[in-house]
Amino acid sequence: MQNDVPRLELAGPYMNAAGSLGFVPKAAQPAWPPLAAFVTNPISLQPRRTSQGTRLLTFPGGVLLHTGWPNPGLRRAVQQHAAAWARASQSIILNLLIDEPASLAQVMPHLEALDNLAGLELSIAADASAQLAGELVRAAQSKWPLIAQLSLARAEELATACLTAGASAISLGPLRGSLPDARGRLVSGRLYGPALYPQALAVTQALQRAGAPVIAAGGVETAQQAEAFLAAGALAVQVDVALWK
Repeated sequence: MQNDVPRLELAGPYMNAAGSLGFVPKAAQPAWPPLAAFVTNPISLQPRRTSQGTRLLTFPGGVLLHTGWPNPGLRRAVQQHAAAWARASQSIILNLLIDEPASLAQVMPHLEALDNLAGLELSIAADASAQLAGELVRAAQSKWPLIAQLSLARAEELATACLTAGASAISLGPLRGSLPDARGRLVSGRLYGPALYPQALAVTQALQRAGAPVIAAGGVETAQQAEAFLAAGALAVQVDVALWK
């Protein structure tokens, strides 16, 4: 990791995962965990609509989501939510879903004017190469600390490229999988739930041993599970389906 990378400063170890609580913090906060920072739903450069067809399927170890990450696009999201972000009781982490380095570099100067940000989280596609991951991280450099969100399956493989390019930390994103819907058609999407927890804990340990600052996530449902992540060396823990429950 570069020496001049902005340091990620958090008031506590817990935050929601992107996509779990919307675009702005609500007045009513969950009883657990106490959120030190609020991570927005992923925001793309252009607007995205909700996926058609089956969007949620359950399996014994959790749920599969296929939503398409609907959002109004970056410009409209900033117009709609910047004031709420500025006055929120928690610091905001803006999750960006932009997969072209040139486009990403163009929007970064506009984000530096936002108030009350703890940092940016860049969602990197599960099939990205190490070269593309590094290029995206370099394009997203700003005064804000940058968290590179990597699929749980690729985090160990891509972490070095992201940290070398200037990421302040790595966060663990969901695995992808497929399930048949009620008509037998395969639906592909993101996997969440307790079945992911053992693998997420093992990846957290591996990244910590390699010296990578890591924000753990994956299957956390109890305070004890979250504390195990912290004991394994995680900087912080993101919670997803436990918040929906």
